This record gives sequence, structure tokens and C-alpha cells, in this order.
Amino acid sequence: MAAALPELAVQGSDVVRLSRVTPATLLGSGKVAELKTLFHDLKIDLVLIDGQVSPVQQRNLEKEWGVKLLDRTSLILEIFADRARTREGVLQVELAALSYQRTRLVRAWTHLERQRGGFGFVGGPGETQIESDRRAIDDQVVKLRRQLEQVVKTRELHRAARAKVPFPIVALVGYTNAGKSTLFNRITGAEVLAKDMLFATLDPTMRGVTLPVGAKIILSDTVGFISDLPTQLVAAFRATLEEVLSADLILHVRDISHPETVEQAADVTDILASLGVKEDTPIIEVWNKLDLVDASQRGALTAQAAQRPMVLPVSALTGEGVETLLSLIARTLDEDRTEETLTIPFDQGRKRAWLHDHNVVQVETEGEDGWHLTVRWTARQQTRWQRL
Repeated sequence: MAAALPELAVQGSDVVRLSRVTPATLLGSGKVAELKTLFHDLKIDLVLIDGQVSPVQQRNLEKEWGVKLLDRTSLILEIFADRARTREGVLQVELAALSYQRTRLVRAWTHLERQRGGFGFVGGPGETQIESDRRAIDDQVVKLRRQLEQVVKTRELHRAARAKVPFPIVALVGYTNAGKSTLFNRITGAEVLAKDMLFATLDPTMRGVTLPVGAKIILSDTVGFISDLPTQLVAAFRATLEEVLSADLILHVRDISHPETVEQAADVTDILASLGVKEDTPIIEVWNKLDLVDASQRGALTAQAAQRPMVLPVSALTGEGVETLLSLIARTLDEDRTEETLTIPFDQGRKRAWLHDHNVVQVETEGEDGWHLTVRWTARQQTRWQRL
């Protein structure tokens, strides 16, 4: 994960097995001394720990080792700070960072150094102080939440407007760096940032797409998931992730070449469940990065996917399987349709217009009590119309 911050040069890594956690220093005294010598010899300035470190542990280890220390949450926040581009994304990251820093600023140290565009976790001595006390942090959190509420209201208005558009929404979800943005660009012809790095996409992007059969959809690219995502980030980015809740179809993009692809898929499934994604929302598993799979394994992989109707191996980079994926999307969205007769009063012209916009009207006549229409629609369209 350290490589996600390109200005850092990784000198090494190690797995430390703990029989018990030492409250003051996380690690035992012998290991702390051993690592101190190693860090001194290699002239290490920054140490990353892939786990949660308490404020006391962080303060003690930094003092003993003479380095800056980042735990899993603070590193992810640093990455998020570098990736956020839209106002909503920036506000969400700032809110998550302050919520995380709150106890550390008060209990661990009084000055949090700031450097470059991040939040000061990697900063150097002698730089500006972020907050002086708990009250200042709380005031800033309240201010950020108010600003974010306004942005969220705007997003909800946009979401409501899209609900009236006669195009289904297809959301790309998946573990970070699974290739969602590359697939998004391949399908839409857009130029969304797609790089081999964590959380390249923080801000949701939407584009209209015409499928080979002529049907139109709205494709949405979303932030990547990660295992043990800090609770501060889940809460802060919930508004962004809720785009998935309004989707008519979800494309779960998996890096099928990754050695932990099964575990990553399980993490994504858990997060989707925690968001409240409806069980009846169809999900297509897109086994991406087929081009990175060894030739000897591709046959077995393809045969395995063929046994599951909602699984498709593709390579977003080369385009292999993408046309087949678009056809599967079209078939999945072409739900069973039922015919129904409706009577709409003359003062509800908006509901009548919606039906015509969605091309579901078969026959229409006028009567004394309003318009009489025979419609042929899907259950999804019926539900949306009833919400107007």
C-alpha cells in the first residue's frame, strides 16, 4: 500500500506475529529494539503499519524509533486526500480525516504537521498546526458537515432527475484497482483516470451508453472498496456509494488475476450488503484482467465462468469479452413486461408524459375522467411511475 504514495521509496517490509498486543507499544520490547536498529541503519523516515494503532502506541513508537508512523487508516486518508477532485470528494475526505484525528490531536500530540496536499500524516516538523484543541476540531467538523449536506442535497436532486429519465442505471463496483475505470473508459469512450494504483477513482462519474441492441443506459463508475475499510471512511463516503442503491444493474468487477480475488469479492459483497443493496438487484460478475491470467489457466477459468449465467471473463485493457458483456447487460435489463390499463386524470399530465418518454404506451384514448392508456412495462418502470 505504501507504493500508492509515489514520492515514497519502499525500503522493505515484514510480517510481525504477535502472541499478545503490548498496550504501550503494540510490539514487544525486543522487537521494538530490533526494528529501531534496522530503521536507524536504513535511515528510515516513515514506518507504515497495516493495522490500527492507538494514539498512545503511535506516540511511543515514534519517540522510540525517531520516525513518523502511519497506521492503515491514516495511510488510506493520505491516499484519499491525493485522489479527491470534486468538492464533495474533498469535503468527505476532510471530514473523515478530522474524525480520525480528533482523539489523536487531543491525547497524542498538540501539533499535527502538514505537508503538500494531504492531511499532515506525512508532514515534517516545524510546519503549521491543524487544530489547537477539541473545540476547534468539533467546530470544523460541524462546518464540514453543513457544507457536505448542501452537496448531498444537490446529488439527491440529480438522482431524482435521473429517476425520471427513461434509461436504466448500471453501476460499476469492485475492489480498489480491479479495473473499473478502465472498463468504464472502454465502454463509454471517456477518459476517466485509470491507473495501477489504489483509489484512482474517488468521485463518481456517469456517462450515457448506447448498447448494441440500441437500448440506452447510464453507466456509473464508483469508488473502489477495500478490506477493513475504516468506519470513518464508510460513513463519509456513504453519499457517494449510495449511487449504487439506485442502480438497476450492478457490475461487480473483479481482478481475476489477483491471488486474493476470492477474498476481495467477499469484501465487496459484505460492503454492498451493509449499504443496503436490495437482494433482487441483478449483479453481473465481471472477471476482469483476463489478459494477465496465465495461458494454462485461461481455459479452466473460461469453463468455470460458462457454468454461471451472470459471470463473464473480460479484459478491459484489450477489449476481449466487452461486446459480449454489453449483450449480457442488454438481456439482463430486458425484463419480463406486463400489460396494464391505466386512467390518468387530466391534471396529472406529468405522469402521462413520463409514460410516453419511456415508450411504454401501446394505446391511448381520452374520456371524460382523463386519459385511458394501455401500457406494457417492467416491474421496475411501474415502481418508478408510481413514485412520481
